[in-house]
Amino acid sequence: MSKKVFIDGEAGTTGLQIRERLEGRSDIDFIRLPDDRRKDLGARRDALNGADVVILCLPDDAAKEAVALIENPDTAVIDASTAHRVAEGWTYGFAEMAEAQRDAIRASKRISNPGCYATGFIALVRPLTDVGVIPPFWPATCNAVSGYSGGGKSMIAEFEQGGTNDNYRIYKTELNHKHLPEMTQFGGLESPPLFTPAVGRYAQGMIVEVPLQLWALPDEPSVEQLHEILSAAYDGERFVTVAPLEQSLATKALQPEMLNGTNQLLIHVFGDEAGQQARLVAVLDNLGKGASGAAVQNLNLVLGVDEALGLS
Repeated sequence: MSKKVFIDGEAGTTGLQIRERLEGRSDIDFIRLPDDRRKDLGARRDALNGADVVILCLPDDAAKEAVALIENPDTAVIDASTAHRVAEGWTYGFAEMAEAQRDAIRASKRISNPGCYATGFIALVRPLTDVGVIPPFWPATCNAVSGYSGGGKSMIAEFEQGGTNDNYRIYKTELNHKHLPEMTQFGGLESPPLFTPAVGRYAQGMIVEVPLQLWALPDEPSVEQLHEILSAAYDGERFVTVAPLEQSLATKALQPEMLNGTNQLLIHVFGDEAGQQARLVAVLDNLGKGASGAAVQNLNLVLGVDEALGLS
């Protein structure tokens, strides 16, 4: 029997990509509102409560309002906004983050889709904090660059309609990026990392990097040890892959668009054993594993179907 799915905010960038990934599936019936009723409170309440699964692709305040309208205890919610990522009672929707995370997502009625930068950062750091190689008090640093689609409609318009001539720029110079709470909590850290995001003149794709001074870590781990821990953490995963050290050694450059259109996340461990330094690098599509792909993966888990359905 097919399940009813309502994408609230399907006209936005993430919503459109989720809808595209779900098109043609026989196990899903979409609840859709006509354009003139998308902001009608009564129509939205009926749709939210009539769905088996609701996917929210809304600004934070609107996402909170939507959740408040849901009275049906059987309706599951996957929220792609920042509103509930560290909220009590919500399950963090990064299935590969920890051993029990998939079961937690399957059992939950309230799932928060991770942020794109946070997905890359947590994928790199969490296996190392779990085993104590990176202690919780460590002053972590995260450098990252994303395509302009990560900034939503306003930034897309700015880059595509001649609003800027920038090829590359840093932003959030006030150091208060909205992903920091989830990066801290689910990265296993006591304090927020020093996060330095940037945007480039390309639509989508991202690189997230965590540099490490290995000599300063308590156990002074080797590059090979870091690689072994990360490889073991993601062994057998379909969407998170750790490149062999030999491949990383042969890699002289990476570009952020290499995984566009997929739900894949690729990890490289670059290092200098003699200098006791490492660069942990994650490449992903900010609209794939960083947004719509992750939402579909979480939807599949909630529905109890193949996790990779629609994501191959």
